[in-house]
Amino acid sequence: MATPASAGSGALLRDVLARIGDKWSVIVICRLDGQPRRFNELRRLAEGITQRMLSATLRHLERDGLVRRTVYATVPPQVEYALTDRGRSLHTILYQLVDWTDGNLAGIQASRAAYDTGRATHPAPPAAMSPGR
Repeated sequence: MATPASAGSGALLRDVLARIGDKWSVIVICRLDGQPRRFNELRRLAEGITQRMLSATLRHLERDGLVRRTVYATVPPQVEYALTDRGRSLHTILYQLVDWTDGNLAGIQASRAAYDTGRATHPAPPAAMSPGR
């Protein structure tokens, strides 16, 4: 695995990982797979996203070179969003993550239930008081 060239690139790495791990970025990238989409179509496909959040997400993804915005000279102007080659390569990775999640969902649910049951029967001890209180 490659290491960052300088200490300053650590902040950039964290920023990019935050972007591609963001809930709405993942959903938008997945909804753009296969064909370009217009803004309102994307908004319908990304259930629950606000117009403001979709605009911001698309701007960030475009800035990072994951999404390409194309404006057509029509009245009114038609705008489409599509994945770039970089965005498609990320989609491949995200799809693998979704596939892994689907394959492990039942086990995760069982682990959560066992953990929650164990916490209910064995509550955490009270926090220790500091000296002088």
